[in-house]
Amino acid sequence: MRFGFMDHLPCAEWQSEGQRYSDILAQIELGDRIGFDAAWLAEIHFFPNVSRIASPLTILAAAAQRTQRIRLGTAVTLLPLHNPLKIAEDAATVDILSGGRLELGVGRGAAPSMFAAYNVPIEESRERFEESLAVIRQAWTSERLTFQGKYVHVQDLQVFPRPVQKPHPPLRIAANSPETYTIAGHLGLPIFATPLIAGSMDKLRQYIATHRESLPAGVKQDVAVAFPVHAAASRAQARRECEASLQHFFSFLEQRRPDIQALPESYQSLQGALDRLAKLKYEDVEDLGGVFGDPDHCVERVRELQREFQMNEFICYFNQGGLVEPAAVRRSMELFAHEVIPRCR
Repeated sequence: MRFGFMDHLPCAEWQSEGQRYSDILAQIELGDRIGFDAAWLAEIHFFPNVSRIASPLTILAAAAQRTQRIRLGTAVTLLPLHNPLKIAEDAATVDILSGGRLELGVGRGAAPSMFAAYNVPIEESRERFEESLAVIRQAWTSERLTFQGKYVHVQDLQVFPRPVQKPHPPLRIAANSPETYTIAGHLGLPIFATPLIAGSMDKLRQYIATHRESLPAGVKQDVAVAFPVHAAASRAQARRECEASLQHFFSFLEQRRPDIQALPESYQSLQGALDRLAKLKYEDVEDLGGVFGDPDHCVERVRELQREFQMNEFICYFNQGGLVEPAAVRRSMELFAHEVIPRCR
């Protein structure tokens, strides 16, 4: 099993954006040194309390110059908001700069205010997502690209630069609705998932089974599941260091309620998930796969979760909410890498 970590870079009142960008680059460097397999960065617009990353590929390009082996991924690039040809070019650039270490995670986004600001009807999000994904795959694998879709029309186009990885950098879809698990399966693509969005461990297990059953014959399932994680000397210390940060994240979702309630019917399952998340307490997060405690407890939890979901990659969410002190994040990463990962691979 692979081990990655992710961040959407929330910014606390006592931090500057410069500090947070330095923090995440330092954490990716640390992850590279201590044995994490991948670092994943989100793309979120216009919600400064929860994220200051509008362009994850830009940060990953910087990280590529500071690291040697860790894979660098987006979790996720919001395809409906962008010209897919530009994404193909920018992602290929990062793949070149990293020596072939890019992983492109993609999703459609779920914030009406983002779509409105980008002048994209949110009702078109699924169609735009699927078409953009097709354009990117063809742009990376065709000598000359011709594509006549609903939103993209190009004829005999040479798309450069070309990625290092062949046939192209790995693609992975964020599955936040039951339908998306099926779509990703039919496309033969790996998925991101989390029980926090699925709503329960049982539901996530069912959704992962749906993805597996939807895969073309001969295609192996690849599932990456993200969990809140904080390793410390004891369970009590872990709670002291990360509980306020978790509650900060969930309280922000409560503030987003008007935006969530404006989601169209096609986002109904996600709307329910976000409503539930806004009310979660620390103990609820533990029940939904949170891994908080000393190394022995973390090992037990990770093994239990692996038995539950048969995942290919365990993604650690070390600072959900952004309020954990950088030194505590580093200690947690080091403890997890040195005392948990070797016992769980």
